[in-house]
Amino acid sequence: MFKRKKQPQIDPSRVPRHIGLIIDGNGRWAKQRGLTRSMGHQAGFENVKTIIKEAKKIGVEIVTVYAFSTENWNRPQKEVDFLMNKFREMLKSDYYKDFGFNPKLNVCGDPTKFDKDIQELIVNRMEETKNNTDLIFNLCINYGGRSEIVNAVNRIIKEGIKEVTAESFSKYLYTANQPDPDLIIRTSGELRISGFLLWQCAYSEFSFPKVYWPAFTIKDFHNCILEFQNRDRKFGSIKE
Repeated sequence: MFKRKKQPQIDPSRVPRHIGLIIDGNGRWAKQRGLTRSMGHQAGFENVKTIIKEAKKIGVEIVTVYAFSTENWNRPQKEVDFLMNKFREMLKSDYYKDFGFNPKLNVCGDPTKFDKDIQELIVNRMEETKNNTDLIFNLCINYGGRSEIVNAVNRIIKEGIKEVTAESFSKYLYTANQPDPDLIIRTSGELRISGFLLWQCAYSEFSFPKVYWPAFTIKDFHNCILEFQNRDRKFGSIKE
């Protein structure tokens, strides 16, 4: 008899501390099923819950989700309005009631283009969760990597600082005082980062599973982490 091949297991001592997620493919997933794009986004937002809960379970400390870029305002107004309502949900405590833990929420991006109520929700939710230690959830909305860097430079200029280092510059980014992402996952098979964490991803490992985000399972997530654990991260050096 043939023995069933044992599935590789995640090494708990080498789980990425910080994982970035580019949650791509909601609309195409919906189109394949004859559904509206909004239904695809709904399924995608539910899957964010699933993957964040699993990330916490296996020991990930930070999850950064790229949910809405500075360019996404150019989408049809009906779709943008739906997404804004989903962000309202994500900024309220009810969204997290079945997590089993309460993450620290950090919104990355320029909030000024959002409606006033969303801006207030961002301020309130970040204040309410600022001392939570279970997991950091970076929610990137109205976010662009170039905009983040320009914003950091302008803040440095405003403060009259004449010289910066890479370390001091990073303190002006939305992810200040956080480690850079170890692993960035982009679903749907697209092989680009679309401006995601341009400064922070300098030494990140990347995984590009071909599955659309709403269909991205816990098993797919584990496979990305196993792929990460099989890589030799040199950070520019050579191991003797």
